[in-house]
Amino acid sequence: MKSEVIDQFVESHGEQYAAISDTIWRYAELGYQERDSSRIHIDNLKVSGFSVREGVAGIPTAFIAEAGSGGPVIGILGEFDALSGLSQSSMAVSCMPSVEIANGNGHGCGHHLLGVSAHLAAVTVKNLLESYGLPGTVRFYGCPAEEGGWGKSFMAREGVFDDLDAALTWHPWTVNAIWNKHTLAVKQAYFRFSGISAHAGYSPHLGRSALDAVELMNVGSNYLREHIIPSARVHYAVTNAGGVAPNVVQPKAEVLYMIRAPRNSDVNEVFERVCNVARGAALMTSCELEIKVHSACSNLVFNDVLNRTMQTNLERFSGTAYREEELAFAASMHRTVRAEELEVAGRDLLSVWKDPKPLFDGVVPLSGERGQIHGSTDVGDVSWITPTAQCFTACFAYGTSAHSWQWVAQGKSSIAHKGMLIAAKTIAGTAMDLMVNPNLLKEARRELERQRGGKPYVCPIPANVEPPLAALVA
Repeated sequence: MKSEVIDQFVESHGEQYAAISDTIWRYAELGYQERDSSRIHIDNLKVSGFSVREGVAGIPTAFIAEAGSGGPVIGILGEFDALSGLSQSSMAVSCMPSVEIANGNGHGCGHHLLGVSAHLAAVTVKNLLESYGLPGTVRFYGCPAEEGGWGKSFMAREGVFDDLDAALTWHPWTVNAIWNKHTLAVKQAYFRFSGISAHAGYSPHLGRSALDAVELMNVGSNYLREHIIPSARVHYAVTNAGGVAPNVVQPKAEVLYMIRAPRNSDVNEVFERVCNVARGAALMTSCELEIKVHSACSNLVFNDVLNRTMQTNLERFSGTAYREEELAFAASMHRTVRAEELEVAGRDLLSVWKDPKPLFDGVVPLSGERGQIHGSTDVGDVSWITPTAQCFTACFAYGTSAHSWQWVAQGKSSIAHKGMLIAAKTIAGTAMDLMVNPNLLKEARRELERQRGGKPYVCPIPANVEPPLAALVA
């Protein structure tokens, strides 16, 4: 497939899709609450000739848009959720809450770009299939709540990815790259303690403090860290401290734990030990304990065959030329980053980028080195089901960090839009390579089977756990 056709189609629609992305930036809706963000995708996909199935997997904001017919069937994954507490004015070079966004949220991970670029890639593939009279089906998956809600994991549990020949996605970043690295699997659960209220001065001996139980659990879990595998991570947030009156023995308290480890089996082992710590805290305080699993996701299984194919397309479509004002803005953002953050950002790039600048304008070579990313994504569950590849493109100033006000500030910039279009071209080019070369898909499937070691995909979310449609609002 000629790259010029893909390049021209994406560029000709660039302004239209940049405007959609900016609109979703302003919506800044949290996971499972992305009603307007989901709707603008759905409406535009219908205009582009896709048939759309809404409310997938019992999630109101999840949907599947499909075009074409027959095989291969290539899925393109999109996201559109924001993060709580990251309201930030666009293009401001200091931390300054936005006057455009009243809900206090912000797109600190660039999912407004992620979903729209994937959407444009799907439209591009549809156009190419029709223009060249090719068989094949392209699907755009509207995937809610990647940020801790793990919407794709719930969708995977319902089998919506089972008949895909491959899945493609991307993520906004500060460089153009593809990494042969695994992510960490995750399980999240609420630990809810119930005690007995009492007057803290007059009769504290009659009370049983749920807050004490939460604090003891947290202390015990912190001591546990030394005795679990080094690659595991245990995070927590106290979501209910029992009230604001210190003269009341708190009868209710709650803490949300997130446990990460290289594989689901590792996560389950650490999770059970954390549960035992919680049970001990309940015994020590004479409180009742309820453990409620919130969500989970699997580790990412990278695919060499697809990564190589996607790398070829990333190199083909990269090479952004930046204007002086873009370079100046990026330099201003760059100056807001602490030295230690820059050191972390450059750790994996020093061997290939000898002269780091505020904007990355090259492509990181695809390394054969295997590694571990200590973040997590529900793309992992899709990657256990079907061969999956993910690229990263430069949408933000080098050194600025995800989940920060800096990323929100840059989210509507022309720099972000350029990175978004590179990703759309890369995904579309990769999808078309797979459409016209069935041998690539066969090789990718064989590699996935080797990676899985003959084990079938098992969703890490128990069957009785429903999507937490309201849990992420607060």
